[in-house]
Amino acid sequence: MIGSKPNGISKTSRFLLATLLLVALLTLPPMAMAKNVLIDTPLGTIEIELLEADAPQTVANFLNYIQSGRYENTFMHRSVPGFIIQGGGFTFVNGTAPGVESFPAVVNEFKVSNTRGTLAMAKLGGSPDSATSQWFINLADNSGNLDNQNGGFTVFARVVGDGMAVADAISNLPRVNAGGAFGDLPVINFSGGTFALENMVMTVVTEKPAAPAPPAFVMNAGLNDAWFNPATDGQGVFITVFPVAGLVNMAWFTYDTTLPAANASANLGDAGHRWLTALGTIEGDSAVMNIDITSGGLFDAATEIQRTSPTGADGTITLTFENCNSGFIEYDITSINQQGIVPIQRIAPDNIALCESLVGQ
Repeated sequence: MIGSKPNGISKTSRFLLATLLLVALLTLPPMAMAKNVLIDTPLGTIEIELLEADAPQTVANFLNYIQSGRYENTFMHRSVPGFIIQGGGFTFVNGTAPGVESFPAVVNEFKVSNTRGTLAMAKLGGSPDSATSQWFINLADNSGNLDNQNGGFTVFARVVGDGMAVADAISNLPRVNAGGAFGDLPVINFSGGTFALENMVMTVVTEKPAAPAPPAFVMNAGLNDAWFNPATDGQGVFITVFPVAGLVNMAWFTYDTTLPAANASANLGDAGHRWLTALGTIEGDSAVMNIDITSGGLFDAATEIQRTSPTGADGTITLTFENCNSGFIEYDITSINQQGIVPIQRIAPDNIALCESLVGQ
């Protein structure tokens, strides 16, 4: 049995308890749910992943104890090798072990099996909705036992990484019978007499700091390269970024795979090589660029390149990068009434190293 003996709570009392819990949860201030929690012990750190989707109220209850400071100076007070180690119920202060001040009991949310490495809430025997502060780590597959009694014990987290090595080390410590709830008390270097702080498996329970957000992607000189759309033959893009000036220039060209006729012009849509250039100001990962369509400049003939309209008057392109190897061109060429979106990627993916080294700088 996990927890103390049943205290004869009536159905009416349990209903009132559940109602009080619901009211308490509704009146709690909003909390940012942590994904992982660290349980530091003298034998190492146990990292756990909270299962908010499976037991949301239980996770909120557990975090409330952490954030309120009620888990400060707590210790592992019970160890049953091959079964569980248990904590969260008592503090150790000046040689005494008062109980943790508890919040209202949490409604049972049994869903996940009590297999090795899972954490569940302890509760009173015969009272499914009586869990408060005490939790335990399953050292073995206890599903055949704990899933089938007292409404099932609510699993709200699981150990990740090498945390079970620490849990097993705690379960291998000597145990003493200190009476009451401490009949299976794990101890460190205890040879009798009065218990001291260093004899206890003290726990420091904290939310694991969230990983810092990756830096926002900003265009950098590592994007200077030849780009193309793999789904379209005969097109390419040259991109040049000027970070100091905050500008980006692109030249979007089309070409035919056969020689154009001798009298072919180089206007957009005609046979032969055509150029569309654009220039714009960098705004993070994108830039809105003014378009210039040019004539001349055939790949296969030495012709002069000339603008077909005043500078920047042909429309706009929004050039956006998702990362150092992919982006897209959204174009609105008003002078010829052409709109669309074209994905692009590097012709030589090996060139991304410089770009990635400059991200966040």
